[in-house]
Amino acid sequence: MFKNKLTIFLSQSLLVLLLPLSVHAFEVQDIRLDGLKRIAAGTVFTYLPFRVGETLDDKRRADMIKTLYATGFFLDIRLGRSGDVLVLEFEERPSIAKIEFDGNEEISDDQLEVVLKNLGLVEGRIFNPSQLEKITQELRRQYYSEGKYGVSITSELTESSDNLVEIKVQIDEGDVARIHQVNLVGNRAFSDEKLLSRLELGEAPLISLFSSRDKYSKQKLLGDIETLRSYYMDRGYLEFAIESTQVSVTPDKQGVYITANLVEGEQYSVSSVKLVGNLIVDEAELTSLLRLSAGDVFSRKALTETTNALSERLGYEGYAFANINAVPDVDKENRTVALTIYADPGKRVYVRRINISGNTKTFDEVLRREIRQMEGGWFSTQKVNRSRTRMQRLGYIQEVGVETPAVPGSSDQVDVNFQVTEGRSGNLQVGAGYGTNGMIFNTSVTEQNFLGSGESVRLAFDNSRAVTTYNLSFTNPYYTLDGVSRGFSLYSTTTDGGGASVADFNTDVLGASLNFGFPMSEYNRVRLSFEYEKIKIDAPLDRVGPQIDGWVQDNGDDFGSAMVSASWSHDSRDRTLFATEGYLQRLTLDYSFPGSELEYLKIRHKQTFLWPTIFNTSLSFSTDVGYGRGIGDTKGLPFFENFYLGGVTSMRGFSSNSLGPSSTVRWTDGTDDSGNPIPFTRKKVIGGNKKLRSSLEWIFPSPFEEYKRSFRWSYFIDVGYVFGYNIPFTRESILDELRVSHGVAMQWVTPVGMLTFSLGYPLRSESSDELERFQFTIGAPF
Repeated sequence: MFKNKLTIFLSQSLLVLLLPLSVHAFEVQDIRLDGLKRIAAGTVFTYLPFRVGETLDDKRRADMIKTLYATGFFLDIRLGRSGDVLVLEFEERPSIAKIEFDGNEEISDDQLEVVLKNLGLVEGRIFNPSQLEKITQELRRQYYSEGKYGVSITSELTESSDNLVEIKVQIDEGDVARIHQVNLVGNRAFSDEKLLSRLELGEAPLISLFSSRDKYSKQKLLGDIETLRSYYMDRGYLEFAIESTQVSVTPDKQGVYITANLVEGEQYSVSSVKLVGNLIVDEAELTSLLRLSAGDVFSRKALTETTNALSERLGYEGYAFANINAVPDVDKENRTVALTIYADPGKRVYVRRINISGNTKTFDEVLRREIRQMEGGWFSTQKVNRSRTRMQRLGYIQEVGVETPAVPGSSDQVDVNFQVTEGRSGNLQVGAGYGTNGMIFNTSVTEQNFLGSGESVRLAFDNSRAVTTYNLSFTNPYYTLDGVSRGFSLYSTTTDGGGASVADFNTDVLGASLNFGFPMSEYNRVRLSFEYEKIKIDAPLDRVGPQIDGWVQDNGDDFGSAMVSASWSHDSRDRTLFATEGYLQRLTLDYSFPGSELEYLKIRHKQTFLWPTIFNTSLSFSTDVGYGRGIGDTKGLPFFENFYLGGVTSMRGFSSNSLGPSSTVRWTDGTDDSGNPIPFTRKKVIGGNKKLRSSLEWIFPSPFEEYKRSFRWSYFIDVGYVFGYNIPFTRESILDELRVSHGVAMQWVTPVGMLTFSLGYPLRSESSDELERFQFTIGAPF
């Protein structure tokens, strides 16, 4: 079916030679195309260098055939004449019915199809046999860029009777070539060790089980070249250049040697920095944003940070398209750079329209009330960024993107377009932990975006060895347009302290609360809650010990409690789930109404600092302290309000609620052979009125871009303890009692919910402590 190139060439030449013998020059009155099957007549006429009414002679015949063959569409072309009608008879090349890849794992079918598309090889297109060799060459080049120099590629054709071909590309990828050595030539200012440690490519480390550092890739090499350039430019080497890079492959194609020839040049320092132009903002404020000053070693990074900071500051004032241009004046003789930074704010830009897209479940107004940028007002990058952060912190919004396109035909207007990605607003939470005390379960159903209104409804059931709680709560975060929230809660709690680490008392609590939240500023909020509880206690001496029994004797076992709770919070985190930077602080005071049957106060303070660090990781430091006491006629903090520590949310590595003061419980169990009671004693944790806890975590995101918002792990160190009235609260006693644990934790947002795992090991503990090394919770969002 296919002719080789020589046959085609000879047939074309012969046809051209014979045409003058069979077809004399004549004026063409019409053109007829025969033999076309898949190629449209219009396509042929597009390429045909001839029109009806023109005279066909020898030269026009030769040009016509040459042009049509050049399209690559045809195997054969014949010219004939029927009266004054020019007849063109074609034999088409076959079309590509299917392209199939087999054996490729490193590079996907989609990526390989892009390579072939650039060659014009697409299903439905005309096939040219000369392209077979190009397929092999281009795909081999693609694999070489991934370091697979041993790749083997073969192409097979399958012909069909209807002038179609199927192309099957068989690939044996082979192994990625390993880097045997990286040589740097010409570096004097910095050692090989210092420079090579910053590169993504390099020789295999001693422990290389999970390392891919020695796997060669052209893209990684290009990235490393830029890393070297940035390293030198950030340290004053303005003339730094990489003269050449050589990549040598071993004969077996399994190893690579890389050599980079560097030209360092001289180190330059900054002689002066001038800020000129139309300085809309106070010059002193803009000067404070400069990252370079006279005498500093020149740094390209610092200069870029300076221009970005200046541009951002002018953006706060509405100059969205400010042009900040840094012009260096290089003095090679003295090796100095004089920087002149020109600030051109341009026109103040106003916002024409704010658009929100992507919210299929959430009402527009729910998102718009988080926006701080106003339509018709001048554009502020600060307000737009803050609006993005506020929307992103909503529990039912996963991601927010923002674009600010210029309005066509206007030089001082933009639109602000927010693109939101909604997450699962509902959460069916199922929790479990396993340790020396057995299994602990809890479950709750929460809808943070009820019917798209942004209102929150929660129905919770918690069941463990110690506590059974039913809770129904509702919160409207925008009870008023000013952002005042209102909520209520109805709950019933039954406490059975008969677990291994809790004193064996029972409490039945039936309560209701009404709460309001007031925004004090962009980051600060005050919350007031009014609560009434009916409490009944069952605490026999032989089950709880003298401390709890003494409190019951002094205060009773059945009473009502009216409380007011006031809290202040500051929250500047970039998001609520998987935050990477910002600060969260909350101070809470619980105080009984005067004359209440039960009077006490509790003060709690929690804070979390988050800092972004190297390699997209972040550092988190948090503290949690609490204090409580009885007031009025109530002697001591009610024991059922005591603080506890231990568990996956506080002191990982220790059993839930197992840390703190304990009480010795004595009881009898049967009699001996003489009929005397058999005494037993056991220590039961009863909690305390003072709590100290801190935690340091180094948080690592997922190495895969698509999971950075749904997976992370951390290394943690937890420190803390609970203190009671019987433990002196002094520096010495605190240091003596503190427990310390460390380990790793993982959080993963999956289609079946949030999975949280921790593996904790005590660094400081007592023999009586109850350990729970592995802990986990499972949540199922919907």
